[in-house]
This record gives sequence, structure tokens and C-alpha cells, in this order.
Amino acid sequence: MSRLTISMPDQMNEWVESQIAAGRYGNVSEYFRDLVRRDQERREAAVAELRTMLERAEASGVSDRTFPDILEAARREARQKGLLRDEN
Repeated sequence: MSRLTISMPDQMNEWVESQIAAGRYGNVSEYFRDLVRRDQERREAAVAELRTMLERAEASGVSDRTFPDILEAARREARQKGLLRDEN
């Protein structure tokens, strides 16, 4: 097993220590292993979701819409969701 030394602000260290004191983790190493494990799982899930989206896109075939049509539809949808202002 590898050994790792990290530095963090006091406030973060206090948070980690409070998690241990609350019984959520047995020690600092357990806390950080859990963080790394969760990050790995989150990234793997994101990659799986992207793969699924790509597979669906490929299976849907080639669109007969032009690029400007697709771009305008995307802008309309973004405006409706409040992700894009009207001037864009």
C-alpha cells in the first residue's frame, strides 16, 4: 500500500476530524479512501452515461436538418431552460 502526505487548511482538517469523531470513519485514511472511491464511481458513471448517449445518437441515424437548424433548436431549448439569454 502506498503512503501519501497531504496539506489542507485548518478548516478542512477540522471537518475531517469531525467526521471521524462522529463515527462515520475510523481514521483519516478511511475518510480519504472513501472520497477517492466515490470520485471514481462518479466519473465511471459519467463515462457510462456519455457512452450510452453516444450509442443512442449513433443508432438514431443521420439527421436531415442543417447545422444552422440544429444550432437554432439548441439555442431555443437553452433559452427555455434559462441557460441562455435572449441576446445570444
